[in-house]
Formats: sequence, C-alpha cells, structure tokens
Amino acid sequence: MSFIVYPALDVLEGRCVRLAEGRREQVTIEGGSPTAAARRFVGEGARFLHMVDLDGAFSGRPSVELVRLISETAASVPLQVGGGYRSLEAIEAAVEAGAARVMVGTAAASPEFLEQAAARFAEHLVVAIDARDGKVALRGWTELSELNATDLARACADAGVRRLLVTSTRRDGSLAGPDFELLDSLLEATRLPVIAAGGVATLDDLRELRTAGCEGAVAGAAIWSGRFTLAEALAAIDNQAAEDTP
Repeated sequence: MSFIVYPALDVLEGRCVRLAEGRREQVTIEGGSPTAAARRFVGEGARFLHMVDLDGAFSGRPSVELVRLISETAASVPLQVGGGYRSLEAIEAAVEAGAARVMVGTAAASPEFLEQAAARFAEHLVVAIDARDGKVALRGWTELSELNATDLARACADAGVRRLLVTSTRRDGSLAGPDFELLDSLLEATRLPVIAAGGVATLDDLRELRTAGCEGAVAGAAIWSGRFTLAEALAAIDNQAAEDTP
C-alpha cells in the first residue's frame, strides 16, 4: 500500500502557524510565509500538500485566493485543502482554484449535504472527522456535537464518500503520538481509506500508522518543530515499504 506523508500548512492571517488543540489563541509555532513553506516542501519531495485555512475554519468563509496562490506555487504537487468548506459552492470554487481535494468537516454532519457532496465531487471530497473524546467537533473545533465519530464514519461510507481524514483534536499539535484507538475504530467501522492527523511526533509514529492500515498521515508540529524533515519522513516510509516487499 502506498502511504503518503502530508506536510501541513496551517495558515492564519497570512502566515503558517501551529495551534495547540486547534485553539486560535494558542499559537505554538510561527512558520512565516505559506508560499515559502510550499516551495520548501516541494523541494523535499512532497507527493501531496495539506493546507488548512484557519481563518476560513473559524469564519466559515474560506479564501479562494489562498487556494489559488498555493496551488500555483506548488503546481507540480497536488493540494488538499480544508477550513470552512460548508457549501457545495465553496467546494466547487476551491476545485476550480486548483485544489485536488477539499476537506469538509462541519457540513458533513448534515446527511443531505453529505450525499450531495459525495455524488457531485467524488474523488475531490475528503470528509474530515475531527474527534474529541469520541464525539465530533464542529466549526473550527469550537463546538462539540453529540454525534459519535464512528457513526459519522459509517454515514460517510453509506453516502459514497471515498476518503476520510481523522483527527484527534486533543492530540493535534501535541507531539503526544497518534490516537491509535480512534483510528483503529474508524478503520474497522468503514474500511474507507483513512488519513491520520494529530499527534505525530516521530518517524516510528509514521511507520506504525502505515502498519495499522492508514492511507497516509499529516505531519505538522513534528516537521515545524524540527523533529524530522519531510525528506526524512519520506525516506523512512520508502525504506519500510522496501523491507515489506518479498
């Protein structure tokens, strides 16, 4: 199975940042220009970029201009975007601006929207299941719903969604390791491809996520804090894949 490491570009007020548990007021890392970061990741061999428009996540109004800017900067590498995509029109605008995939979180809690988005956007759509203590967090993680993460995952499978991004919000930015219990439960519940996010701290975390059956993993704080580089992560996964080949 091909495993993709997604370097994270979380953009707030025009700069790359890392937030503790997604809290706007808790910026833990300042990363500077998102275009400079995108160029660096492309230079290190990125196979996909993962960008979250944090302003869009908090306001519900994602920036088309930001998508266009990063997709043009990293033209050779597909871009996965999220943050405030709560309408079919917003998803379409992002795809037209150059996004290969669009992550939808809050809006996916609506069964009607979920079915429409899955039917209309197929491979472009990724449902982001952001979970805290087993429940789905909404609206930039500022609200905790009564919806169980496993129930949403099953609804996604029933609606025809083809890919999930699963984030443990308590682990995000923490460098505390992935929430394997959460990931295992959703992998078992749906059999859909799962991209893991939240808590990745070491190259061994990436190897273990691959072994667990995840399709890929987002690496944010670990890369931004210098725990490892994207190039080192890609080499580790490629070496593991080579060792697994008979």
